[in-house]
Amino acid sequence: MSRFLSSKHKTLVPYTPGEQPRDQAYIKLNTNELPFPPSPIAQRLARQEAGILNLYSDPDCFVLRQSAAAYYGVDPDEIMFGNGSDDVLNYAFMAFADDKTGLIFPDVTYSFYDVLADLHNVRYETIAVRDDFSIDPEEYYGRNATIVIANPNAPSGIALSVEQIEGILKNNPDNIVIIDEAYVDFGAESCLPLIRRYDNLLIVRTFSKSGALAGGRLGFAFGCKELISDLNTIKNSMNPYCINRMTMMAGVGLLSDMDYLKDCCTRIAKIRMKTSEELRKLGFRLTDSKANFLFATMPGYDGKKLYLDLKEKGILVRYFGSERLKDYIRISIGSEEQMEQFLETVRTLVEENR
Repeated sequence: MSRFLSSKHKTLVPYTPGEQPRDQAYIKLNTNELPFPPSPIAQRLARQEAGILNLYSDPDCFVLRQSAAAYYGVDPDEIMFGNGSDDVLNYAFMAFADDKTGLIFPDVTYSFYDVLADLHNVRYETIAVRDDFSIDPEEYYGRNATIVIANPNAPSGIALSVEQIEGILKNNPDNIVIIDEAYVDFGAESCLPLIRRYDNLLIVRTFSKSGALAGGRLGFAFGCKELISDLNTIKNSMNPYCINRMTMMAGVGLLSDMDYLKDCCTRIAKIRMKTSEELRKLGFRLTDSKANFLFATMPGYDGKKLYLDLKEKGILVRYFGSERLKDYIRISIGSEEQMEQFLETVRTLVEENR
């Protein structure tokens, strides 16, 4: 770092994305991307916008919000869009946490939460997940802080029910509860119906995963009109043109072709089930993932060694290395062909390790 960096950021440890090595061609099962291309309609509308990139995009995302509101059954003022869900989470942390109101989230979860808290100098507390990596919702009752829960959680993929999340909302009426539903389309139940009943609920979503728009960067949030107004105040004070024209119209195209998204998610869920069954036959232990990834450990096979052995064979998975996660790898669900090659490689490695 330079000698000019503000002292408030000198101890900041940035988020570490999944590696993107360029030394060879890999089967990438480490960043939870959808292995299928975006909707053909999304692609076509995005291409059409390329010819007018000399003009600013609509800061209010009017057409996109209208499309999303119609599909999800909400008012356009109950939804806002950002440059990926990380962008929306950043706005939410700025809007609903400060030196008086801290943050609470699980100790094993999306690792961007503590980075954002540190970035904004907001105190936070983590609550330990159970030994099986599940969240005890009652641990979040009456916490007097802004609560953040990924549902399904990462990297475990375990989901809470809507009833369990409603219990958290009821028992924190004076604090915001942020539910990060980045992976909800792959098998969990959304809390969207609750936004009309609880003015303290903010749902954060993304089209990076189920929508195959990870490279487009399109995230969004649902909440009561007042919460969405708060987020827009932050967004428009930082970067009102945060979504480019091509991404915006790709989102409109996807929302007009949601059967494509559903088909992709159904396909991923089937591949996830088959892969988990085959891994269990080999002796792996897995969490009950409702996301587009598996969280797995093989007794007697060091987690880091398995990650490195797979990498040497041209397959990337995610390894975290913290004390609670060091025996596990997270495996993004790829195409049928990718996962078959992954399983063949794992079978060979397991046999060699024995």
